[in-house]
Amino acid sequence: MTELYHFMEMGVWLGFAAIGFAVLFNVPQRALPVIWLVGALGGITKLVILHFGGNIILASLAGATLVGFLSIPAAHSKHAPPLVFSIPAVIPMVPGAFAYRMMLGLIRLAGDTHADSYSDILNSAVSNGLKTLFILLSLAAGVAIPMLVTRKESAKKMKIIK
Repeated sequence: MTELYHFMEMGVWLGFAAIGFAVLFNVPQRALPVIWLVGALGGITKLVILHFGGNIILASLAGATLVGFLSIPAAHSKHAPPLVFSIPAVIPMVPGAFAYRMMLGLIRLAGDTHADSYSDILNSAVSNGLKTLFILLSLAAGVAIPMLVTRKESAKKMKIIK
């Protein structure tokens, strides 16, 4: 039961992070509640998959894909482009810690390192860099694929069941 509360709490904070980026990008005020919801649901999806032992790259892809699919009906209902909802909601999923660790490893490699620790630092930096790269690619694909799949019809022509 405490895990459910933890996921709900993290969803609230991820939603607020999405709103923060939305305000930074100057999106219309009418879109903010939907951005909060989409950001929270996408982040919770990623966290649940990680909690059950999933890969962080696939978890990021699943969360971003959910955000992409949810942004299509949100665009229809709020009369805004889907990117207004998907981009601020996906930015909190960007892997800042992996990129930071990669940069620290590269800085250590540029400094004075001993030959015995050089390969360990190099392996760590490359691993963190590849994780960063693949997570960013999965976020981009997760947001883009739903919009490309539904591109046949305009969001205005889509039938939304209410």
